[in-house]
Amino acid sequence: MIKFKIVTPERTVLEEEIYQATLPVEGGDVTILPNHIAYIGAIQAGEIILRKSMNGEEISLVTSGGFVEFHNNVLSVLADTAERAEEIDLARAEEARKRAEALQKEQAHVSDEEYARTAALIEKEIARVRVARKHHSKRGISWNNGVF
Repeated sequence: MIKFKIVTPERTVLEEEIYQATLPVEGGDVTILPNHIAYIGAIQAGEIILRKSMNGEEISLVTSGGFVEFHNNVLSVLADTAERAEEIDLARAEEARKRAEALQKEQAHVSDEEYARTAALIEKEIARVRVARKHHSKRGISWNNGVF
């Protein structure tokens, strides 16, 4: 088993014994199993999928990015932001995505830094919406124009 912990500057999001973790990294996803070789990498905005056993319960989280370290069956994630899928209010996440995209359209002549900040915000909100929709569909909750 793997000792998993994900923390943000605000809180510990989850601390759990798991069997497997799949994390979004540059160039794709990486899956960590018990006794995996040591690993350090940067996490991108996206979904972190944890399995408590080989065929067991799946836990979904969303992150906006951060870093991961795996060594001696201890997997630590230091994330800029992270939430469990069930914590995401899908309607609010959709609105935040729309606001971020509108902000980007308004920023026709901004610095590269401002553009990158807005692009990262959009990427974060798209990931939140995608994970929330997936989580709700697995639980039979329909998403229809913001009404569940």
